Amino acid sequence: MKFTKYNGLGNDFVFLDTAEATSVKDPSALAIAMCNRRTGIGADGLILLLPTDKGDVRMRIINSDGSEAEMCGNASRCVALHWLQNGFATKKQITLDTLAGPIITEVVDEAKGWVRVDMGSPRLMRGQIPMTGDPNQRAIAAPVQAAGETFIGTAVSMGNPHFVIFVEDISKTPLEKWGPALEVSPDFPRKTNVEFVQVLDKHTVRMRVWERGAGITQACGTGSCATAVACVLNGYTDSTVTVKLDGGDLRIEWPEQGHVFMTGPAKKVFTGDYIL
Repeated sequence: MKFTKYNGLGNDFVFLDTAEATSVKDPSALAIAMCNRRTGIGADGLILLLPTDKGDVRMRIINSDGSEAEMCGNASRCVALHWLQNGFATKKQITLDTLAGPIITEVVDEAKGWVRVDMGSPRLMRGQIPMTGDPNQRAIAAPVQAAGETFIGTAVSMGNPHFVIFVEDISKTPLEKWGPALEVSPDFPRKTNVEFVQVLDKHTVRMRVWERGAGITQACGTGSCATAVACVLNGYTDSTVTVKLDGGDLRIEWPEQGHVFMTGPAKKVFTGDYIL
């Protein structure tokens, strides 16, 4: 089974193109096997690239634990670059069909692998995230209990759920302890991604992430977008912010609180044959 591996700021993925992807009978089991870092290829997720009439390519995202995600920002950048550089598209603007809806990408610098993604409008009501409580109310600076602690955070959906928590010193945040407890909090019926954020100035933040279904990752595109939105809603930053992640930086824009735009790199790592 031929595959290609990509990463976006260290958030890594195994890609299966149309012929291989359409032959997969059990995506969950295959993702668990292929993403294993000791006995498989090693990745945060498996990306199935499939035919669609709702864009240029359908992107299915299977996390390393076998669960399916609605959307992934870093994978979106990687798919756009892959689709263009392998001749599947002749234009630099590529529309991805995802469970979160259509995602429009643009390869702005093919040589450097830079891609800009229109991530759409954030969903802010509890019912849209989803989060327990009044479905027509926002969850800004909302309390959630987990791991014997009370966390104050802001819930944002970028097609997938996020809970953004602001901290004074991110180096002292026990992500490996708090992340998994918050992910499965009963406040989030579909679980949640968790971001811990230290505000550095009005234009820069430092973020670390615990991803639903994948654990600690080097970067999270949707999480960076949710972070920027939460920063604006809480009055911490301007509408354009650099999110500094373990794997590098992303530029996030939320002009006039409309669509969110993410710009960052994607990189092809290697290709190979996976023996089933």
